[in-house]
Amino acid sequence: MAKIVMKFGGTSVADLARIRGVAALVKREVDRGNQVAVVVSAMSGETNKLVGWVKDLNPLHDAREYDAVVASGEQVTAGLTAIALSAIGVSARSWMGWQVAIHTSGVHGSARILDIDTAEMNAQLATGQVAVVAGFQGVAPGNRISTLGRGGSDTSAVALAAALKADRCDIYTDVDGVYTSDPRIVTRAQRLEKISYEEMLELASLGAKVLQTRSVEMAMVHRVPVRVLSTFDPDKGGTLVCDEEDIVEKNPVTGIAYTRDEAKITLLRVPDKPGVAAAIFGPLAESGVNVDMIVQNVSEDGRRTDLTFTVGRADLDRALDAIRNAAPHIGYKDLVSDNSVAKVSIIGIGMRAHPGIAQTMFKTLAEKGINIQVISTSEIKVSVLISEDYVELAVRALHSVYDLDATPPQAVEA
Repeated sequence: MAKIVMKFGGTSVADLARIRGVAALVKREVDRGNQVAVVVSAMSGETNKLVGWVKDLNPLHDAREYDAVVASGEQVTAGLTAIALSAIGVSARSWMGWQVAIHTSGVHGSARILDIDTAEMNAQLATGQVAVVAGFQGVAPGNRISTLGRGGSDTSAVALAAALKADRCDIYTDVDGVYTSDPRIVTRAQRLEKISYEEMLELASLGAKVLQTRSVEMAMVHRVPVRVLSTFDPDKGGTLVCDEEDIVEKNPVTGIAYTRDEAKITLLRVPDKPGVAAAIFGPLAESGVNVDMIVQNVSEDGRRTDLTFTVGRADLDRALDAIRNAAPHIGYKDLVSDNSVAKVSIIGIGMRAHPGIAQTMFKTLAEKGINIQVISTSEIKVSVLISEDYVELAVRALHSVYDLDATPPQAVEA
């Protein structure tokens, strides 16, 4: 007998027919003799509708009441899923975040999970009852409903799996696994059988939408095996996110990721002296702007230099306002921005043992006439900032040069 957490996203529970399909998948695990906890998202589009209602009534709403409203989407799905399970003979009950209880911080709208009390749920699972948990939510100090931020149901599922000491957390979604790149622009992208936590974390943070970043981080910390599967084709195999040691053959590059959600800011003729970087990035942090890639040019005269960095495209106006307000403390000569850029990244744990990976990337882009504006690296990742116009060309070229293209099917002779 295994203990399994199964998570279903919004498209998987989009209507009653799909909820019945989810119930059938859960029953299949129960029939195998497994203890099962299910985490569900709101029905597709429901959260956006609820958020819209809140903002229409009051753009400056109380965040605690915002959480009370938007958490209701998952509560509806949890109840419906429990009903669907009961209808096919599976004992089940719904659990709201406060009933589990999933204790969170008090930052409403983007709370973090602090601990989960699973004693009562474990007792119910031992009797064969399926626990259907409303994802995305918990209980904050003051006994108020809290939510974990968009995509938080993935985090709920992994956190619950860790607390229950589950054997595996299965994330069911509308794709059949993690691919070497976006199949929508790379037709020969391959589904990966296994990927390490570190690689998945990089992919998630660099544009891949399969798993939410916080959920991967939590899985890595607690060493929870996570399997990504398709709700609509569950027998296809999926992708296992696991320890690096569980992957026998480590390719130099595992995947190519990209994100168009980038904007570049350049400060020209910045004083080259101690404290200037703090004067720039301090106001950005205070304005809630996350900075990603940073490059500073070498100062020719030892007095002034240029500094370039990237922010999320949605944060560009806020970032520019923060810098302009801090201009007297920074002392730059000019401020330039560009929101027509994109970030392309290569990721792979095998890069640690294979020299020349970055050089191949730079050479390939040069051969395609693609100019690199900014470079950022880590132990298992190289990211470059390029013009958004060349994203698809860059991704396809890199996918091929690192031998990630799937082998085309062989022609059958008549």
